Amino acid sequence: MSRAPTPQTGGRAATAQSRRMLALATAGFMLCFWAWALLAPLGPTLREDMDLTSFQQSLAVAVPVIVGSLGRIPVGALTDRFGARRMFPLVAALTILPVLYLGHLADSLPEVLAGGFFLGLGGTTFAIGVPFVNAWYPPERRGLALGIFGIGTGGTALSSFTTVQLADAVRYAFPFELVAALLFGYAVVAHLLLRDNPDRAVPPGSLLARTRATLRMPATAQLAFLYAVAFGGFVAFSVYLPAYLTTAHDLGRSDAALRTAGFVVLAVAMRPVGGWLSDRLHPVSVLVVAYTTVAAFALLAAFELSLIPIGTLAFLGMAAGLGAGSGAVFALVARLVPPDRVGSVTGVVGAAGGLGGFFPPLVMGAVYGATDDYTWGYVLLAVTAGAAATFTTTAVRREAGRASSTP
Repeated sequence: MSRAPTPQTGGRAATAQSRRMLALATAGFMLCFWAWALLAPLGPTLREDMDLTSFQQSLAVAVPVIVGSLGRIPVGALTDRFGARRMFPLVAALTILPVLYLGHLADSLPEVLAGGFFLGLGGTTFAIGVPFVNAWYPPERRGLALGIFGIGTGGTALSSFTTVQLADAVRYAFPFELVAALLFGYAVVAHLLLRDNPDRAVPPGSLLARTRATLRMPATAQLAFLYAVAFGGFVAFSVYLPAYLTTAHDLGRSDAALRTAGFVVLAVAMRPVGGWLSDRLHPVSVLVVAYTTVAAFALLAAFELSLIPIGTLAFLGMAAGLGAGSGAVFALVARLVPPDRVGSVTGVVGAAGGLGGFFPPLVMGAVYGATDDYTWGYVLLAVTAGAAATFTTTAVRREAGRASSTP
């Protein structure tokens, strides 16, 4: 019996199959991220309807982020063992439950927090898709492939573009019903069509032992910090920017949601660009430029000048830097991490990225509540991005040099 073509055996069929698997994984990731981000555009609505404080509003939209982030650690390790063919349809199907609960039953802050806790499951799909795509592509093409998969983070843009508009035009529950139906359809399609690479590396040992080994790898902590800044910054803006724009610039909820969607679209579009540049240059060089860009534009945003054009330029500049940086980090993962540990490392790194997005909205809400000003939030972002650029040029560059010299 002839073996199914794979990226290792080569051929046109292998390329076509790799592309199909990448497209299926990206679609599932986008749908699950759409579900994961449903609460963020409704933050101002929840605040008004439930009489929430600024901190309570930030907490309501941040809970799915932290749960979806921490959940990536076990989900990534499980994907290494059982494969994406099982994990993707399972997680998509389970995410339907909190989506419908939030759309139809949650009408108080504790209920929204409970629904948001389980909604975080949708955010774990990142740790399913990265090792899946990594196994289907050779090293010299993984940066671009993982960057294309990262377009799935555009699910947050879909949420920003559509959630408030659909809720206003139809009814509050409609965007939740729509996403639940799409998740069900994807779970069925993924079960029927998704296939793991037959040559993918399956790690030995228990889940706990593999997690401990992953955490002991020096590259894990380095990559986690870099992704916490890049993707964490993206997540933070995607969930908190609507609240910031309505508060600091007196925009309407729909206008704020659309502007947030523009930020997300640019960041998502820059992710494959960061991966592509990393394939051709080096991820370290791309990351240094990306973090420096974020630091510069964060300082510009700290002055809280007029939204048009200075404020818009600052936010778009940060979006470009954060998106390119996110793509470059996972191009670096493909260079530093053995194939059989990509899922486990992705889980930890992805968790750090999500956690990096959890705290800034809480900090921004608390700072604004105490000072009636957002300046210090952007100053802290600039300092953090500058530290990431410095760390990349030193410790991370040395680690990458050791990895490239190892046979």
